[in-house]
This record gives sequence, C-alpha cells and structure tokens, in this order.
Amino acid sequence: MLKSKKIRKIGPEIDALRMGMDWQVEDLDKKQVIIASTYGYSHPGSFHLDKLVEAVVKTIDTHGGKGAPSTVTDICDGIAQGHDGMNYSLVSREMIANMVEIQALAAPYDGMVLISSCDKSVPAHLMAAARIGLPAIHIPGGSMIPGPDGLTLEEIGKYYAQLKRNEISEEEFRIYQQTACPSCGACQFMGTAATMQVMAEALGLALPGSALIPVDNSALIEMAQTAAIYLLRMIDQGITPRDILTQEAFENAIMVHAAIGGSTNALLHLPAIAHELGLNIDADLFDRLHRKIPYLSNIKPSGVYPTQYFWYAGGVPKIMEEIKEFLHLDVMTITGKTLGENLSNLDVFKYLRFMNEKPAIMPESEKVILSKKSPIQSSGAIAILRGNLAPLGAVVKHSAVDPAMYHFIGKAKVYNSEEDALAAVLNKTVQPGDAVVIRYEGPKGSGMPEMFYTTEAIASDSELVKSTALITDGRFSGATRGPAIGHVSPEAVEGGPIALVEDGDLIEIDIINRSINIIGIAGERKDPSEIESILAKRRQYWEKPKFRYNQGALGIYTRWATSAIEGAYIKIRE
Repeated sequence: MLKSKKIRKIGPEIDALRMGMDWQVEDLDKKQVIIASTYGYSHPGSFHLDKLVEAVVKTIDTHGGKGAPSTVTDICDGIAQGHDGMNYSLVSREMIANMVEIQALAAPYDGMVLISSCDKSVPAHLMAAARIGLPAIHIPGGSMIPGPDGLTLEEIGKYYAQLKRNEISEEEFRIYQQTACPSCGACQFMGTAATMQVMAEALGLALPGSALIPVDNSALIEMAQTAAIYLLRMIDQGITPRDILTQEAFENAIMVHAAIGGSTNALLHLPAIAHELGLNIDADLFDRLHRKIPYLSNIKPSGVYPTQYFWYAGGVPKIMEEIKEFLHLDVMTITGKTLGENLSNLDVFKYLRFMNEKPAIMPESEKVILSKKSPIQSSGAIAILRGNLAPLGAVVKHSAVDPAMYHFIGKAKVYNSEEDALAAVLNKTVQPGDAVVIRYEGPKGSGMPEMFYTTEAIASDSELVKSTALITDGRFSGATRGPAIGHVSPEAVEGGPIALVEDGDLIEIDIINRSINIIGIAGERKDPSEIESILAKRRQYWEKPKFRYNQGALGIYTRWATSAIEGAYIKIRE
C-alpha cells in the first residue's frame, strides 16, 4: 500500500484539507509526490526553476500521480560576497535540508522530486533525500550561457581587483558586470554549483546526462519530464536513495570529481550527504582516489571553456566512459538499472539527442573533455595536506596552482578576517613571498565564508600569483585559482595551530608530499622540536574567543558544526 494511503487512514482531516486546494476527489488515491524546488527571486540559478516544476507537475499528473510543489529558496554566494551575508551560505545548506525534511514528512507523500541548481541547494537536497528515505530523484537546474567572448561570472572578481588597482576603467568594469549573466542557470564555470550538479548525476540520483544542460536548450525541460516518469517508477519498484547511495557510489562520485577538476567545496558536501546514511567519506579517500584518476575537463576556472561546452562535449557520461575502468559499474541508480547498464544504453534518454545541436561557436569536443590517454594532468585536482599547521588536514586544488608553487616557503602575514586580508593585498602590504593567513573564518568561527575576493586579488596580480600563498580555516569559491589552502583543521576558534601563527613565521607548503608546516620563527628556520616548544608556549597565552553569534541560524551552526575536514555539517553531540 502507498505510504500516503496508510497515513490518510490515520488522519481523517487530510483529504478535506487537500480538497481545499486544487485537488480533485480522483487525485486522493493517486501516488502523491512532493516537488521540492529552490525556485525564487534569489538569483539566476533558482529564478527559472518554476518552469521545471510546472513540467514535472504536468508529467506526474498525466501519468497517474499528483504533484505537490513546495519551495525553500536558496541564497547566492555571488550576491553574498564581500559582506556578512556570506556567513549564512554554508548554514543555508543545513536549513534547506531541514525544511525539505519537514515538508516531506509532515504530510503523506509517496515520493519526492528535488529541483535545484546551485552551491548549497543541490547538496541540501541530496542530504534531505538521503535522510528522508522516500523514493527521490534530483533534477539539476542546468547551466547559464556565457557572456560575450566567453565571459563567465567568476571573472568579475578578477576585473574588480583590476579596477581597485586602476588597471581598468570604471566603464570597462561596468560592461563586464552587466553582461556576465545573460541567462538563468548555474554559473558558467566548474565551481561548486556545476560540481554539485555533476555529483548528483555521478552518485546515481540524477539521470544520465542531466547535469549542466544549457538553459537555452530544450533538453532541460524534456529531461525534467523524463525524470518525473522515472520517479513514479521508483515508487512502484520501492527504490530509495538508501539503495543507491552506497560507499561505492560515493567513490564513483569522487573519481568523477577528480576527472572534472571539481570544487574543493565537494569535500564539505559529499561527507555531509554520506553522514545522513551513517557512511564515513573522509578527506583521505578524496586524496587517494584523486591520485589515480586523470584530470580531463578543460573547463574554467582551471581550464579554458564555459560549462555549456562540457555538456555538448558529452557531459558526465563522456567523463565516465573515459574513466570507466576505475568505476564501480554495478551500483544501482534511479533508473532501476546499474551505472554500467545506463552507460551502455544512453539512447534510452532521448533528451541527449540535443547534444548534437551544438552552439555556433563550439570547440572540438576533444579539446573540452580530453582523452585519458592525453589528460590535462595524470592525477585529479585535489590534494590533502597535513602537518603541524593542519594536524587534521587542509585542502588545496592543485590543478589551479602554478607548478612553480607546488613547493613554497613564505613569511606569514596574519589576519583575523578576510576583510583585513583583502585590504592588505590591494594596498600592497602583502608582498611577493608572503604566506597570507586568514583565520577565525571556520565553521565555528564565523560560519565558514568564502575567501573569494582575496584569492582573486592575489590570482589577478601578476607579481603575487606565482609567489604568494593563502592559507585559511575558511573555504573558497569553486572559482578559486592560485595557491590557496583552505579547510585548515582544527580551526582557529577551536585552538588549532593556525590560531598560534604570528607574523614572520616561516610556513612551508609541499603539495607533492602533501604537507603544510610551520618551519621557522621570525624568519629564521627552527628545528621541529623547537617549533613544537614555541607553539606550546604561545598556547598558554591564547584565549578562546567568545561565540560571535548567540541566536538564530548562525548561533545554532557555530555551536554544533563539525570541522571543515569532516564536512562542516551540524552534528548532535551525545
């Protein structure tokens, strides 16, 4: 018996209340499906999702179900940049997941369609799907088309830094501002939004080829209609995300992450999704799998092309074909078939025919998604560093780092907020050879905001980009380029060694050997035992800061979040 029918027998008011909306008597016995989207006027990644919701509702109704839309919109990291709004970004993932759980379980539903596009909404929906246990399918909201001459949104940070250094005019900057987002959809580079759409597909919770469909392509609506039909089949077959999200599925996703050069924020999101299932996906697994998977996707910010070309070049199925020998092909997916069966029968998914309708200006597909025989680099994009500065770990996207910076020793310039660090970079207080340290920006410190403007200010400075590193217990935008090490754990507010660093300390970064260490004091090298003794003395005088937030969402989050290296999810302590 359908879950909805069981609950309706318990609650006699349910039918009456639904009849007070647009429900007809004949709808009451149908499969009841909640359609949770992030539609809203929050940003371009969610603004168009009502069209997908409408397509899903009509398809479900046509095929014998009843669709019930609900909305919890998300925020935009781009709009939240540069002010305290960014502190709400990561906690919004938790709150969206909580609200979807509330809406899905407080009423009788038999299945769930989740429609989202962006940084926190996609992982929030996948967390909710894993937690709730209803048959569920994710529909990615697609990719924004690029601006003139391939302009993509993450370049605005670069041009802003150039404006502040008087390298371009105000008029030039305004042209970039006003043309960078010509349509709805997720940002046009392999940032966190694009990465997480890919992760939804790689995990098996979204249809093959559904990630990053260009929003101006009819395939997006047709894919949503197809997904609605598959969700109804999942209800009949009793397939839930718990059947799909296995250890092997997460390993597949991490291997795809390596091949696409995905955002470092996936190291926050995949462990958080896995936690909902009692699985432990740790940073060492990322490091181990990234070492063996070639990096193939020539997409901005590490590569050359906008994301729409990724889809036209074959998208996630093409990536999977290239690394097929490494993947667990026997994992279950939302189609009711295994991953291997899906890859062998892509013609079943009729919307993929639109991949042949390439845009007028389209590079050769082989230049967008490279062959494993001639990869961009032989290993994936991410490395996990450890040492006396980050005993539990730190993350670097080395695919976006100049190889000249794979080994680096610099003098620490320490800042207790991103705002102070950004000002120092722009006013030239930060000099070549410095190691910029930004602390108290971790999950418990301030909610773990992005350090995007500071990284762009460094990456867009010809002197600093190959001579200056950034180290933080905060996180980075998926658009980050250059030698940026984040997620330093333990974080400063928890008394991690990053809280003890002082100006002039020598910091060594060794990406090849996966290490990050304080190796000197006041510019002078010291023995490791001396460093340990000096840090112990500094700790005697360190005082744990008071909580910055004492109410609301950030009050909850900064008290209960796990470390960044664990996934920075809210965990109830026993």
